[in-house]
Amino acid sequence: MASGNYKALCSLNVLSGRRETHAITLPQLIIRLTKECCEDLFKVIINIAGLRFETQLKTLDQFPETLLGDPFKRTEYFDPMRNEYFFDRNRPSFDGILYYYQSGGKIRRPANVPLDVFADEIVFYELGHEAMEQFREDEGFIKDVDIPLPKNEIHRQFWLLFEYPESSNAARGVALVSVLVIVISIIIFCMETLPEFRDDTELFFPRVVQHVNQSKASHSGSLAGAKLKTLSDPFFFVETVCIAWFAFELIVRFVVCPSKSEFFHNLMNMIDIISIIPYFVTLMTELATTPQESSGQNMSLAILRIIRLVRVFRIFKLSRHSKGLQILGQTLKASMRELGLLIFFLFIGVILFSSAIYFAEVDDPDTQFVSIPDGFWWAVVTMTTVGYGDMCPITLGGKVVGTLCAIAGVLTIALPVPVIVSNFNYFYHRETEAEDKVPMTEALEQAIKAEETELCCHITTVVLLCKTMNNDCEHVSKISS
Repeated sequence: MASGNYKALCSLNVLSGRRETHAITLPQLIIRLTKECCEDLFKVIINIAGLRFETQLKTLDQFPETLLGDPFKRTEYFDPMRNEYFFDRNRPSFDGILYYYQSGGKIRRPANVPLDVFADEIVFYELGHEAMEQFREDEGFIKDVDIPLPKNEIHRQFWLLFEYPESSNAARGVALVSVLVIVISIIIFCMETLPEFRDDTELFFPRVVQHVNQSKASHSGSLAGAKLKTLSDPFFFVETVCIAWFAFELIVRFVVCPSKSEFFHNLMNMIDIISIIPYFVTLMTELATTPQESSGQNMSLAILRIIRLVRVFRIFKLSRHSKGLQILGQTLKASMRELGLLIFFLFIGVILFSSAIYFAEVDDPDTQFVSIPDGFWWAVVTMTTVGYGDMCPITLGGKVVGTLCAIAGVLTIALPVPVIVSNFNYFYHRETEAEDKVPMTEALEQAIKAEETELCCHITTVVLLCKTMNNDCEHVSKISS
């Protein structure tokens, strides 16, 4: 036969034991036999609490940062008597751990393994942060949102101080001061409307309603006196202090924020801006007011009252420091579709039942439903199960319509409620999980540091032992020589 073309009509398959009838070249046969003979050298036996697993070294070497992929880390668990690695860990969980290596990085939890047990195994085998995040995402946990922070160190400290109260004790103190200022501002806003204080606090608005026959001189004098009293009014002084704090807080957060464009897209920041605008608008309007016609003054007073009413939005500033209000806001935002359906169903019911009650009561001279629009209020109050009693049907047909309206209202309101409650539970458990995750993360970091310290101690001991043995050998060789 020619060199390099040796053929074997019949070759023995070492692994399967069956006889192959097709021809194989001699080089191929040598390669196969060599591979089969040396295959045992590249196998790894892993014993998990008495259950043995076999895999190849190249499978584990795909992830050298993990416990099984790093030769130095797994050496601690090697049993030289049995030539295997022994781990006293949960046996069913290792199916998912080994699949992670075999699949090239896909983590799958076995069905009969609890979530917390498998999470502990991921941490023990040091599969890494990406494997843990993949596991949490597959199991339905909420993925952690990356929090943008300023690159400048000073800006980052101020941003954490004013934006994240949980970041430090100083941030909690700033949040407490902000909450107190908000509460004081709301109290002042409410107390200004008390009758015993109304005469004084109305000076904050220009006293523009004057008699027509009043002279311009007397009007100018009263306006100047009003301005002077306004600046010395206690309520105005407290309001000025509160606005100064709100403006200072808003300016600092704007200066140190990581993104100026994103700052104005944040709803809470817009609420902060809207809550301080009425003060400056009212103050500038008062200082710039000149005597005008009575009609124009009445119009100015109405506009100022509307602007002043916007101050009530200041109460939403509390949601920046309240997890409960944040959960409520997230729930309403996620339930906008259900709330839209609720309003749409309520609108249809109001039209139907206000029309029905009108035609049921139209023949009664004592009826209160003189038109269909007059029945809108009754239908809304009845369908929402409030029942003020200011309007009620008199005839038998009207009472039947009222009964149907109440029943339909209960059903209309009850249908979207489970979806809204489900969204609330979703966001509530997410916030609870995020709070519980912080101490767990700290404990995990401490455990990893402790393991690294222990490993460093072992390595140091081995190095010292090797040096000692080397010195002894040198000493013996010198004596022998």
